[in-house]
Amino acid sequence: MKRVSIFGATGSVGQSTLDLVRRQPDAYRIVALTANSDVDSLAQVARESGAQVAVIGQAHLYGALKDALAGSGVEAAAGEDALVDAARLDADWTMAAIVGCAGLKPTMAALEAGTTVALANKESLVSAGGLMMDAARASGATLLPVDSEHNAIFQCLAGSSYDNVARIILTASGGPFRTRSRAQMRDITPAQAVAHPNWSMGAKISVDSATMMNKGLELIEAAHLFPVGLDRIEILVHPQSVIHSMVEYRDRSTLAQLGSPDMRIPIAHALAWPDRIATPCQPLDLATIGRLDFEAPDPERFPALRLARAAAADGGATPAILNAANEVAVAAFLSGRIGFLDIAMIVEDVLDRYSAPAPGSIDDVLAADAQARLEAGRVMERLTV
Repeated sequence: MKRVSIFGATGSVGQSTLDLVRRQPDAYRIVALTANSDVDSLAQVARESGAQVAVIGQAHLYGALKDALAGSGVEAAAGEDALVDAARLDADWTMAAIVGCAGLKPTMAALEAGTTVALANKESLVSAGGLMMDAARASGATLLPVDSEHNAIFQCLAGSSYDNVARIILTASGGPFRTRSRAQMRDITPAQAVAHPNWSMGAKISVDSATMMNKGLELIEAAHLFPVGLDRIEILVHPQSVIHSMVEYRDRSTLAQLGSPDMRIPIAHALAWPDRIATPCQPLDLATIGRLDFEAPDPERFPALRLARAAAADGGATPAILNAANEVAVAAFLSGRIGFLDIAMIVEDVLDRYSAPAPGSIDDVLAADAQARLEAGRVMERLTV
């Protein structure tokens, strides 16, 4: 049996992973499950799966989790240190799906332990990509991408030499406002922004998709995962979200990975790798889909693309600053404090005002992240006065 830990077990990726594990109870055993603050949902899935330990990220919720797990045989733990300890447990495969920088230390701990890490936490590579890749190389850990685009690239590469790669093409749906002008985007509401046309996702990532910052962050991730050079990684808008990404080789052969827009497909690939497992996902029906459309991205209407590529080129702490400022701005938009177009403007303002030395540790990353959040807060104060 493969011993599995799921960090971020109550989120959409965590729930999809648990769904796949439940369908093959003789193949997988749950070691650790974690959540940030949802005690009831964490306790429920920990009981159902017979997890060894359940960890709640908010330390003050320890008592509530312990009570909820009473009599289950599942150990309760809480707080940042407990998350790191759980990442060091003897698991064969760890899903890293904690949202935000809270996932940095547990993901690093899992990589340092030499386990196989399925990476769904964008911040790990966006904010600390160099550190994470160095840790994986040092320990011999296997890092498997779970994002549909990076998983597609991984499948298309199939162990080929990077020397043979001419281009990596990240596809993007374009989000719900792909055809709108800047003027039309000015009055967009949070409810409109979270209504993605193809994927079922959380609020933050849905807004990132709407601004196309999500694709910018994926560009930064791809540069770490697949070191072919930033100039050989391109973005292509593909509204149907059927082709998840492509790799063009120097002989001009292009391989594409296709599938229904269901996160259980890339999760299943990572969970079973190098094997395959059956999923309940809908088979791809190209005859019904009928057509596949493509268009170049527009960095004028979606400046997040330009900001992310510049941050990737700059390297060092700049991607961490970009990510932190974006998180603050998206949260402010979702709470109604700022407008949709203000998100990218705030991020650009923070990048112009603040820089930090290249991080040598996760603590350095977190320090840059914290300062960038303060700077974003100051920018917003000026906007909302």
